Amino acid sequence: MNNLLKSVFISAYGPYAVVVTFIAAQKLYDDLSPGWLGVLLSHAPMGLFFMWVMVLRNLPRSHPWLPAISAITLAGVLLSFAGPLDQNIVVVVLGIAGAIAYLLYLFWYSRFHRAPATALRIGAALPEFSATDSAGTKFNTEDLRGYPAVLLFYRGNWCPLCMAQIKEIAASYKSLAEKKIQVILISPQPQTKSAQLAKRFDAPMRFVVDVDNRIARQLGIEWQHSLPAGMQVLGYNSESVLPTVIVVDATGTIVLADQTDNYRIRPEPETFIAALAPASGR
Repeated sequence: MNNLLKSVFISAYGPYAVVVTFIAAQKLYDDLSPGWLGVLLSHAPMGLFFMWVMVLRNLPRSHPWLPAISAITLAGVLLSFAGPLDQNIVVVVLGIAGAIAYLLYLFWYSRFHRAPATALRIGAALPEFSATDSAGTKFNTEDLRGYPAVLLFYRGNWCPLCMAQIKEIAASYKSLAEKKIQVILISPQPQTKSAQLAKRFDAPMRFVVDVDNRIARQLGIEWQHSLPAGMQVLGYNSESVLPTVIVVDATGTIVLADQTDNYRIRPEPETFIAALAPASGR
């Protein structure tokens, strides 16, 4: 139920923040007042944040507390109380609503409150699983033996932070290739979606399709109702996977299992190399 509420919340919060931002801007254009400036400041930062993340898709991670946005939002809430309350009740309500929505996003939506998957213990062998990749070729974890590998479980093409993270890994592929590190990207999205994504990157990364989320369920990293409400019409399933990065050495032993508890916090490619440094003898 909690995840379903999050799915509805994120679908509503972005458009809400953008709409109120435009309304406040129009009000300020007609009559400059501190109250409406407060409404603008309590909504515009997140409205711009959502537009930036969705359109540019170049933000693989952010600060967990978004300090700049938090400071501007707080200032906006305080400004929304400027003036007589009986004359600015709508402004005050909007200011408070903006703050509440932001706090829900920061402390509730952004957090998974996940328990570490027992199958992904450091020092344990990577559980065996098989699937097919975006080209329809069979994939098996046995294919990884003899070389270190990074397995990144991502939510799908619809997730802008996932796309930014994959883009970052593709840009760093030369450094990974020098260490002979294989890169496997795994998602439960339809094969056609993964095939479209594979064509976008000029790097020998392998896109694996986790049909019915079977691998994620096996590892204990599935995520029900992860898709923002309404996006099912684009061909994605409501259930997806918790963003997870697994790094294994040439023997198939897990040396890193990043199970982030905040969807905006993702490990950098340098972290993968550092985790394998002892094995590579660097």
